[in-house]
Formats: sequence, C-alpha cells, structure tokens
Amino acid sequence: MPDLLTQKQRAEQLPALTASGWAMVDGRDAIHKEYKFKTFVRAFGWMSSVAILSEKMDHHPEWSNVYNRVSVTLTTHSADGLTELDIKLATKMDVLYS
Repeated sequence: MPDLLTQKQRAEQLPALTASGWAMVDGRDAIHKEYKFKTFVRAFGWMSSVAILSEKMDHHPEWSNVYNRVSVTLTTHSADGLTELDIKLATKMDVLYS
C-alpha cells in the first residue's frame, strides 16, 4: 500500500498542482480539477488516454463526463488519502491535456 504524503511532500508538490487548477476537496484528503475541451470527442479521447495510463499505474480516478467537461477527483482509496500516485497521475493528466 502506498504511504500518505508527508507534510513536507505536500508543501513541495501541491503548489504546482494548485497553480494548474487542482484544489483540495473539502472534507476529504483528495484533489479535484475540472477539465474543459472543445468537443465531446476530445474529452472522451483524453479520458481514453488517461484510462490506459491509469490502468498501467494501477491507480484509477473518480471522474465524470458531461459533453465537453470532465470532472476528476484523485485520492488513494487503499491509503485513505493523498499519495505519490495521486501527484503523478494529476501531473500526467495535465500533460495529456496541454
């Protein structure tokens, strides 16, 4: 099981994610972001790419899609909070989006 992020890791790694639009979820040790695409097909294509990546990482997002928007929440359920897996997946999602 992955370890929860330490306070030092949070202080070092979360500001970059916050700057790119990620935010802490109230009442949970999780991060959340909304992505907006030009079309449904682009949103779905991005989700497909993330799904393949997530499967390789064995770390899966909580997400939903409505037309051209994708809402994503990341947390590591087995650790009951944020771990390095969440940071890595959020960063990779942002790279795929750009």
